[in-house]
Amino acid sequence: MKPRMSMAGIQEQGLLSKKINELALKIDGTPVERLVFQLYQELEKAGISIKPKTYLSDGWGCPDRVPVIGIPFYLVDSKLGSLKSQLTGIEPENDTEVMMILRHEAGHAFNYAYRLYKSLKWRKLFGRFSLPYKEQYKVIPFSARFVRHVPGWYVQKHPDDDFAETFSVWLTPGSDWRKRYKGTPALAKLLYVDKTVRECGKKPAVVTRGKIDMPIEEMTMTLGAWYRKQKKRCRVVLHPILNEDLKRLFPAVEGKLAVDILRANRQQLIRDLHLWTGVERQTLIALVDELLERVRLLKLKIENDQTVTLMASMSVFVTTLVMNYLNRGQFVEV
Repeated sequence: MKPRMSMAGIQEQGLLSKKINELALKIDGTPVERLVFQLYQELEKAGISIKPKTYLSDGWGCPDRVPVIGIPFYLVDSKLGSLKSQLTGIEPENDTEVMMILRHEAGHAFNYAYRLYKSLKWRKLFGRFSLPYKEQYKVIPFSARFVRHVPGWYVQKHPDDDFAETFSVWLTPGSDWRKRYKGTPALAKLLYVDKTVRECGKKPAVVTRGKIDMPIEEMTMTLGAWYRKQKKRCRVVLHPILNEDLKRLFPAVEGKLAVDILRANRQQLIRDLHLWTGVERQTLIALVDELLERVRLLKLKIENDQTVTLMASMSVFVTTLVMNYLNRGQFVEV
């Protein structure tokens, strides 16, 4: 006899079978609308008259050279946010994170609205806008040539993101950017933003519209299919040679099962890895979960008084794998 599904489960199944464009989602009247309004207030206070339009999409972003902001659809409904967490292992952004990303996207919008990327000064400071976007890119951790804003080193991905992150730091209330970046090459970029806003912040935008990417009205995939796609987007397969390293890391014969300790610290480990390496969460989740499965199968243990020490060692071990991935495109070179 099959177990009865709870009412919550029935409702969830009903949601998952619906097409995303049939969910009647909108920004108006949601907490996201309040955060967008906060962004507009910050822009106005900073001397910028444009207010980038927003729309619901499959993720964050500004369409190529179009000054509008796409916002993930799951942020406007708490049930969808909860489903995202349950089905992908990634929690939806909180208000602080949403504001950080909105400022970043506003930086793109400001760049596109006035076509700043075409100027010689912009290219000299940030680089060529025409460079290709790469999902995998080499980073220089803690480089003083770049500001620090969203977790990781996303600022180093592309000149366009370098500008957007610089703009974000400049715009953030109380950032005290002149003091924080004094004596660094990044200060020249911040001063450029400051000067450019004074010169054109009150002028009408040169670009106001254009083709947008994946508006929710065009998302005909079911919610369940979309979440499955997000979960399957990244799969990590590690070489068996790492089993020997894990055995060296957890040599105890007696004690607690290492996998139980690691599971209890899994979320914090993933958050820290994302913060300091910038690798997307889905890749890190897949990596950490694969390692935990190895530890479980090997039945590795931790002595009771070694938990803190071995968690620190595990963090170093996983970080080394991630840096291999960033610099060589693979976790283990074979």
